[in-house]
Amino acid sequence: MRDGSVMGRLILERDWSGTPLGPIASWPPTLRTLVSMCLTTRFPMFIYWGPERVQLYNDAGIPIMGAKHPDHALGPLRDVFPELWHPLGSMFDELERTKQANWAESQSLPIQRGGFAEEAYFTWSYTPVLDDHGKVVGFYTPALETTGQVLGQRRLRTLHLLTQRTSGAGSVEEACRAGLDALAENPADLPFTWLYVTDAEGARASLVGSTGMGARSAAVPAHFDLRAPEAGGPAGGLLAPVAGTRQAWRVGDVNGWLGAPPPSEVAEPPRPALVLPLAHAEGDRDLGFLVVGLSPFLNPEGEYRGFLELVAGSLATAASNARSRQEAVERMERLAALDRAKTAFFSNVSHEFRTPLTLMLGPVEDALSDPTEPLAPRLAERLSLVQRNATRLLKLVNTLLDFTRAEAGRVRAAFQPTDLSAFTAELVSQFESIAKRAQLTLTLDLPPLAEPVWVDREMWEKIVFNLLSNAMKFTFEGGVHVRLHTEDGEARLMVRDTGSGIPEAELPHIFERFHRVENARSRSHEGSGIGLSLVQELTKLHGGTVGVTSALGQGTTFCVALPLGNGHLPREQLVPEGRGPEHSIERSASAYVEEIRGWLAPTGSDGARTSEGVRATPLLPPMSARVLVVDDNADLRTYITGLLDASLTVETAEDGYAALQAIRARPPDLVLSDVMMPRLGGFGLLRELRADPRLRAIPFVLLSARAGEEASVEGLEAGADDYLVKPFSARELAARVRTQLEMARVRREVAELSSREAVLQDAVRARDEFLSVVSHELKTPLAGFRLQLDLIERGLGPDAHARLGERLLFTRRQVHRLATVVETLLDMSLLSSGPVHLKVEDVDLAALVKEEVAQAREELCREGCEVTLRVVGPVRGRFDRARLEQVVQGLLSNALKYGPGKPVEVHLEQVGPSARLTVVDHGMGVRAEDRERIWQRFERAVSVRNFGGLGLGLWIARQVVEAHGGTVGLSETPGGGATFTVSLPLAGPQA
Repeated sequence: MRDGSVMGRLILERDWSGTPLGPIASWPPTLRTLVSMCLTTRFPMFIYWGPERVQLYNDAGIPIMGAKHPDHALGPLRDVFPELWHPLGSMFDELERTKQANWAESQSLPIQRGGFAEEAYFTWSYTPVLDDHGKVVGFYTPALETTGQVLGQRRLRTLHLLTQRTSGAGSVEEACRAGLDALAENPADLPFTWLYVTDAEGARASLVGSTGMGARSAAVPAHFDLRAPEAGGPAGGLLAPVAGTRQAWRVGDVNGWLGAPPPSEVAEPPRPALVLPLAHAEGDRDLGFLVVGLSPFLNPEGEYRGFLELVAGSLATAASNARSRQEAVERMERLAALDRAKTAFFSNVSHEFRTPLTLMLGPVEDALSDPTEPLAPRLAERLSLVQRNATRLLKLVNTLLDFTRAEAGRVRAAFQPTDLSAFTAELVSQFESIAKRAQLTLTLDLPPLAEPVWVDREMWEKIVFNLLSNAMKFTFEGGVHVRLHTEDGEARLMVRDTGSGIPEAELPHIFERFHRVENARSRSHEGSGIGLSLVQELTKLHGGTVGVTSALGQGTTFCVALPLGNGHLPREQLVPEGRGPEHSIERSASAYVEEIRGWLAPTGSDGARTSEGVRATPLLPPMSARVLVVDDNADLRTYITGLLDASLTVETAEDGYAALQAIRARPPDLVLSDVMMPRLGGFGLLRELRADPRLRAIPFVLLSARAGEEASVEGLEAGADDYLVKPFSARELAARVRTQLEMARVRREVAELSSREAVLQDAVRARDEFLSVVSHELKTPLAGFRLQLDLIERGLGPDAHARLGERLLFTRRQVHRLATVVETLLDMSLLSSGPVHLKVEDVDLAALVKEEVAQAREELCREGCEVTLRVVGPVRGRFDRARLEQVVQGLLSNALKYGPGKPVEVHLEQVGPSARLTVVDHGMGVRAEDRERIWQRFERAVSVRNFGGLGLGLWIARQVVEAHGGTVGLSETPGGGATFTVSLPLAGPQA
């Protein structure tokens, strides 16, 4: 018992004389030995001795005893744990009879050790202890509490079951009902549960289901109003407090919220509960609430509370996932409906576009071809520009209409037997002149086929035209080869080019609608992105297939394969040869040819499109500036050039890559750039310029067809100086150009001023560095001078000292003054180079001020300045002692310099959490207009010719005070003079 253990000391100190065991000295040897073994083992051990089963235990058993240790734990078992006496008393009797040890694993015992009947589990073994006569005199019991293990396994099983049953739920209600089924299987931890889901507005919660309520299930409230009382909701709601705070809320009894009272003869027990929010996975709202009953046999805090929160979290996750799946399905349905509506809209809009386009193209064509009233050259060129772009717009409208009709299945084809070789040759011939213009070869291999091929001639025309247009768009050198032959019962059209090629990763997506190959080298970035998709749709209507092969940098081959014969085609769509609808091939081809012509640079021949043709009255005054216009549309480049080149020097580039080379070679004064271009777009060009220090200041204006505030903000955030939406007026373009050129001129002037300022700052920095070096260099000879002066003074005899004393004192004062100047210069250099570095310590500011005033008193009195010091109590705080001594010395020196012969008053007191130091002089004072200026470096309130000094003392004082987190100010002394007030926080400077 004297081995130092807690229980050994407790047993030893207790008076056992009034217990069934009697004094320790009278304990039998068997008990003594047993107690010794019990106290020395590190495993929880218990001894039950005598008929009363007096309980003894070791240190390892203390946690098992809980709150009963130490005052109520040593004694007969009937007194210590009366709730266990019945189950254990009969067991002891049986063991005493059999004298055989027993064993139990994770046995449930309703132990009361914390003020309530607790659910607890123990693994133990009760071993009878026999005396010398073979009589059972006690029991030796190793015991291990397994409550945590048993409860943990049970709760883990519940969480696993909850996850398993709710996975794959298609709606929030389905997930909640599956979760309730899982929770119902653990009534020990979850005596009852109510599960609610909220509506979309979060104002009402509806019951999904409940568990554990038995006959009272129907009384569980079906709905709760979640609105706060100030918003019109009821007061005292069960869920509203949790909805407002989104924090769990413990309720002492939920019976008050049940809808119907129980039968009068039934005493309904209280139902304590915890209300938990079911947070959405995104964390921005609550999906619902879980009201879970609290077991009376478990501590409602700690691990039990954590388990309940895990249950709520698992339910919330399951409901969130279910809602996400439900919302995904709904989104897909909405997208499908939106897609159908979009297709119908495009079809209707395309039809509506045709009427105004017809009324635009008809009069323009009449005006251009009217021999009786020929147009002037400039007007004819303008109308030609209108005609080309209106024709291009008509082609886009027709392509969009064809695509939407084909996608919606509303195309009515007219398949007829066709000499496909001759028909294809006629179609390809429409591109011969534009191929020569583009300096490309156009070769054909179209031998006669053995039999006619059933095609819709208008659809075949669109297939050929789209493939040829696509080939010429991406081919800069070499040519395009068109071949037609039969193979394996199919007619195969192959269009091969020597263009830029398609990356392998893009090939699976090349026929998807609106798909574009990013950063591909092409003549233009323009296009709807549905040409190849339309080719595929039209080919499918013929029962055929379309494929593509490509090698990056070498070229691309498209192959269209149509089955021979007509057995694969709808019978009602077959027509005899020559009975199909008639239309003009030349007119259909002109839209494609004119589009290609717009990609090519204008020349002076074959009806050249030059800036002379569209030049109008100058919109800007003459300016010596160069503007670079970057756009892949030749017509637009020509148009903008014609608007500006009467006043500016205008250069052009067909894409961002060419523009970047030109800008690096010769930077312009302004860049006007389209956004979407091949190789390098407008945003890419902007990033390159802004990343180059030499080019980043060039004004950059983006020209884009993307309208709206979002597009403008995107352009400006990317670094553009302006964003102009197409279509724009000539005057608007001219105004934007003029504004940017003027702003660029102002920025250049500001940059020059900034450069001059930087030079001045460098000069000031060099001056500070020079003063720092000089100060350091002066300290060494000054120290030597002081030392020699001290040696001389000590070596003088009495007579010589009497004769030279005044001179030595004067010399010492001048040396001290010079040393002060050097230290001030060194301080100025240190403070100018960065923040003040403080050595903070506990300082009594009152003692510091008294000491500094005492040191300065002699000099002040010598100049006729009477000093009054008033200090209120000790003022302790966290300060840098040396720096504050410097501040006090500077303020006293300032009072002496500008008020000789006048009284000086020094006050120090504590005001709240701060110390306030006031130095009052009655000298010449400081004018109001100078009171802010004197805190700057090298500034004085009066001329240096009248008063000496460097003009640094007050500047250093302010730097030191502000580094402490304090303030220093100046006010006028009544009757004349200056009053300096320093306020310092006692807690010291904040980190």
